Amino acid sequence: MSQFRKILTDKNFFFFWVGQIISQFGDRLNQMALIALVYQRMGGSAYGLAKVMSFTIIPSFVLSPFAGAYVDRWNHKRTMIITDLIRAFLVILIPLCFFKAQSFIPIYITVFLVFSTSCFFLPSKFSIIPEIVEKDQLLIANSLINTTMMLAVVFGIGLGGPLIEKVGAKSGFYIDAITYLLSAIFLFFVKIKYSALKTETAQNQNADKVSQSIILDIKEGIQYVISNPYVRFVFFTIFLLMCAAGALYVVGIVFIQHAFGSITRDLGVLSVFLGIGFFLGALLCGRFGNKLSKVKIIFLSAINCGFFISCFALLLKQYPYMPLAMVLSIFIGIGIGPIFISGNTLIHEVIKAQMRGRIFSSLGIVMNLGFIIFMFVASKLSEFFNPTWVILGIGCCFIVYGTLGILRFKGRL
Repeated sequence: MSQFRKILTDKNFFFFWVGQIISQFGDRLNQMALIALVYQRMGGSAYGLAKVMSFTIIPSFVLSPFAGAYVDRWNHKRTMIITDLIRAFLVILIPLCFFKAQSFIPIYITVFLVFSTSCFFLPSKFSIIPEIVEKDQLLIANSLINTTMMLAVVFGIGLGGPLIEKVGAKSGFYIDAITYLLSAIFLFFVKIKYSALKTETAQNQNADKVSQSIILDIKEGIQYVISNPYVRFVFFTIFLLMCAAGALYVVGIVFIQHAFGSITRDLGVLSVFLGIGFFLGALLCGRFGNKLSKVKIIFLSAINCGFFISCFALLLKQYPYMPLAMVLSIFIGIGIGPIFISGNTLIHEVIKAQMRGRIFSSLGIVMNLGFIIFMFVASKLSEFFNPTWVILGIGCCFIVYGTLGILRFKGRL
């Protein structure tokens, strides 16, 4: 804990960290407000909700490769502030201009633009971390950023839902706009390492002298991912994790609904305990992560995830008790946290500074791709197999992957 307290005494990191907590909470409020708006206009239409939510994902596939290339050429802090201000403006347009419109098309366009802007914000956010903290603090910084990001997601949904129900969707969008403005204000007070910026600027200027195009930048980023074994390893591991998340998103919800006989109540409760586990996993990773190889941490965490996901399926099928589900959710979260934290830290340590935007943009594409593909694959499999066996299969895949990794790299970990 002393390491966490130490890094939080750094005003630059503290302002950045608080701003991102607010920004992440705003993202979840935006999601809840959109859900409430769809319900208000279309009732409980799953298809209507799916159409709106698809416009939050499509920008990642269309724009992320270009966004990453531009982010590597731009000042990361300035990019984050501008994108926050643009998102605040766009979000406030929904209640001001489009709330009572008969057509949903203007809202689709606005949502698409908001998440298109986020394609520039997210790689900037992860790229700027090494410009704020020292190299030996990267693991701790990533632990805090990833933990608070997960907690903001979990508690943002848990608190955002009741808040939107109380104040209404229209007010929810106003509050969301305020969170983006607050994030921009906190970022304004962050001072980055200007020496690092000058080095990167000089590199970018040299690149401009040889007329390097954005397309060539994108190709260079893809080649870098393919050629660097550590980056390739992190990408594959997080892709596997997001495949499992996509599969569990549909099959796990059905499993929990059948096991406990509720629609959303127990899902919300278990998501909070998953967040608690993620937080504990981050604490453990921050405390002991520098004593172990990050690759070994990822493999051991994968085995942990697989074991407790398997236990979740088998035990709750026979003994559907909420306290047992809470405990298992905590242990699953403990396994998930170190995978993301160690993966991001490994990327920070091995990639060139001028490549960060492209690498993290590509990682976002890989994450969304794995989630979407296996969401549909698992939903189809659940039509032929009991959800219990689908979840068990996911758990076994993690155990096999982690075990083979430990055995293969035993002498090098």
